[in-house]
Amino acid sequence: MTATPLLSLRGIGKSYGPVVAVREVDLDIHPGGVVAICGDNGAGKSSLIKVISGAEEATAGTISMRGKQVVFASPHDALSHGVATIYQDLALAPRLSIAQNPFLRVLDKKKMADEARGFLKQLSVAVEDMDRPVERLSGGQRQAVAISRALRWKAEIIIMDEPTAALGVKETALVLDLIRKLKADGKTVLLISHNMRDVVALADRVVIMGAGRKYVDQPLGGLTADDLSHMIMAGNARAA
Repeated sequence: MTATPLLSLRGIGKSYGPVVAVREVDLDIHPGGVVAICGDNGAGKSSLIKVISGAEEATAGTISMRGKQVVFASPHDALSHGVATIYQDLALAPRLSIAQNPFLRVLDKKKMADEARGFLKQLSVAVEDMDRPVERLSGGQRQAVAISRALRWKAEIIIMDEPTAALGVKETALVLDLIRKLKADGKTVLLISHNMRDVVALADRVVIMGAGRKYVDQPLGGLTADDLSHMIMAGNARAA
């Protein structure tokens, strides 16, 4: 692609004292589509995502948005540039209602309910009782509320960390549909997943990491879940 990437990483490194978690990673993310970031435990993908999300600062390298260098010193910095992260625990306020969670404080209750309902409608999720506490929702519905918050923030890049972990078949299908809807609406999704079936079902492109390095970055093409699993195992063996 010749267009300027929406997000560009150059030489990104992350160390924790003497332990090097990420080594010299270059990565370009263009608008739209789903990019899966995969790798075994300890591959460095979680540390890389923490850098992209602003949760931790890189110890080497640069980040650019739309060709301009930026510094993400906090998640708020990342969010101000259009990068939102939905972690595995969702970071929702379980006792607050569906309507309150995208706002995380009580304002005009009717306006909050109307806007929250509108965000869910964008995701093709119909919820009538906007006063229902989030703790009473299913796993898939909670993901919808978390995504609604990212939409309220007008995020262009939405990082989703293991979004189907611990979900049943029906709830997993709902979350996959939510991600497809984001893609159809032109959002860019960075998907971190150990589930290669989810990756094959959703991703346009796959990035595989091992021992802190990026060693695969290619279109998904006709790759199967087994292909990806073998690539992860082979890469980790090679990196070691």
